[in-house]
Amino acid sequence: MHFRDLVTKCRSCRRFESGVPVTEETLRELVELACYVPSAKNLQPLKFVAVSDSAAVASLFPLLSWAGYLADWPGPAEGERPQAYIVMLGDLHISCEFGCDSGIAAQTILLGATASGLGGCIVASLDREKIRGLLKIPDRFSILMVIALGKPSETVVIDQMSDHDSVRYFRDAHGIHHVPKRMLEETLLKFF
Repeated sequence: MHFRDLVTKCRSCRRFESGVPVTEETLRELVELACYVPSAKNLQPLKFVAVSDSAAVASLFPLLSWAGYLADWPGPAEGERPQAYIVMLGDLHISCEFGCDSGIAAQTILLGATASGLGGCIVASLDREKIRGLLKIPDRFSILMVIALGKPSETVVIDQMSDHDSVRYFRDAHGIHHVPKRMLEETLLKFF
């Protein structure tokens, strides 16, 4: 697959096939990709918790909020929920700033998942204190996000948008998830 195709195929996926496990080994491979990405000042403050045990996966699910633009959708129904998660942490003993690192690492993990035939979704709307208790995460770690993973069971397409179009993603009558994106002509500027 060409890199451009990988990037355009790597969309936020919120519905997954049930019964298609994501193994601990696959999670390790995805986290390993994050070990090689650039890091501000090369501090490498990110840590990860892989969650693939079915009981832990089920317990983590209700602590996440899904698709804020889809107000009438409570999130994946039973049978279409993620099969695994990667919880991204920031080690406060190393740094208090994780913004650049966390974005690079999360996208790299999602690209790796897509290349492996999986899909994923970065979830940052979380009940962090309950997650901390569930996974026994010490206070020295800031809970940055959770990456939900599984085999996709939905179609996600990119729609070209213009200046006046909404950025809100939506599902059409056939359940296809549409994601409006600004195109090159609008984003590549020249001032000189």
